[in-house]
Amino acid sequence: MISAVGARYAKALLDIVMARGSRLDPHQVLKELRAIEDLIDSSSALTNVLLSPAVSPGRKRAVVGRLIEPLAVATPVRNFVFVVIDHRRITELDQMVDAYEELLDQRLGFIQAEVTSASLLDSQQRAALEAELSRLARKKAKAAYAIDPDLIGGVIARVGSMVYDGSVRGQLERMKIKLLSE
Repeated sequence: MISAVGARYAKALLDIVMARGSRLDPHQVLKELRAIEDLIDSSSALTNVLLSPAVSPGRKRAVVGRLIEPLAVATPVRNFVFVVIDHRRITELDQMVDAYEELLDQRLGFIQAEVTSASLLDSQQRAALEAELSRLARKKAKAAYAIDPDLIGGVIARVGSMVYDGSVRGQLERMKIKLLSE
């Protein structure tokens, strides 16, 4: 669940990235944000420094600035991270990045889909499933995949508030309900 604060920060960044005349690639910005997110998440020492009230915001910016320098991130991305640090919202960076991706997809006409299958789907199955979800949603579906062996077979797809249950487990449950009601 994305917080209102995370969504607000993400929207502000996306507005800058997609502003008329901006030369920033919104997908590249997402990659840069994910790289920074991974950098911070990979170091408990860095996380402790960023969370510590004993370390000044200026010092935190200097440390992060040096660490992200090799990543060659765009200036607006670096400044965004600095604003997040200054406002003591670094614990919400993950949510902000997720919200940025979600808002970017919305602006580009995509809809998020969560697909859970009993086993790994090959590329043809994924393409066919995404095409069908796109048809049902009337928008281009962008799917995230997970595996749940308890489904026995088939898939469950969530697109927005709609759930499409084509799993064997779901079919068995529906048959059970029908048999019990008769």
